Amino acid sequence: MMTTEAGSSPSPERSRGRGFLTFLRDVVVIVVVAVLVSVLIKTFVVRSFYIPSESMENTLLVDDKILVDELTPKFGGYHRGDVIVFADPGGWLDGASAPQPGGVTGAIDWALSAVGLSASDSDEHLVKRLIGLPGDHITCCNELGQLVINGAGIDESDYLRLPAGSSLASKVDFDVVVPDGMVWVMGDNRNNSRDSRFHNTQPGGGFVPIDDIVGRVALRTWPLSTFGPLENQTSVFRGVPEGTGE
Repeated sequence: MMTTEAGSSPSPERSRGRGFLTFLRDVVVIVVVAVLVSVLIKTFVVRSFYIPSESMENTLLVDDKILVDELTPKFGGYHRGDVIVFADPGGWLDGASAPQPGGVTGAIDWALSAVGLSASDSDEHLVKRLIGLPGDHITCCNELGQLVINGAGIDESDYLRLPAGSSLASKVDFDVVVPDGMVWVMGDNRNNSRDSRFHNTQPGGGFVPIDDIVGRVALRTWPLSTFGPLENQTSVFRGVPEGTGE
């Protein structure tokens, strides 16, 4: 007598269930990997911010969205003329930060911020142009109304926003030497910028620790009409000799 081995094959319903669980597992893995990659990118490569004030007009306008390059400066350093974003060194920002949203909105904003798609902490940072590096001797102003760095006059007319008929790079005279580990920063809207000139009584004496710099502004992402890389102005400082700390 011939016999056949009894076997059980999964029902169509069980097969569909296992297929759905496998699909769900794959989706979860993809989402987790995507979030981890996004967090790594935000931490080490690029980060998003928006512009909260008029201090960098007309280079950057209020509510412009920008991407900050965190990676390149770690290898090539910062240069005079770079537009940088940095954390408040202490006492530069007046008043309390804007209240953070709660509930579902707050959770969504937190998640987007974690992966670099939201810029909810922009009001805790500042954006200015880097003018002086460690060791630079900076004075204002010469007979042409220019900043003088290590004895060289600087023509900033390509990006400064000044009142009509004025060529004075600063209404506030100053004479500083940038300490080691620090930079001197100023806004392009020179007469409407609370920058290094106005914080000599704050921690650091108006200088910004290099360790507080998030990165260099690389790209304007919003509005779409101005989408593109931020113009590099380091050539303005090309003739500046190296600072000696004197």
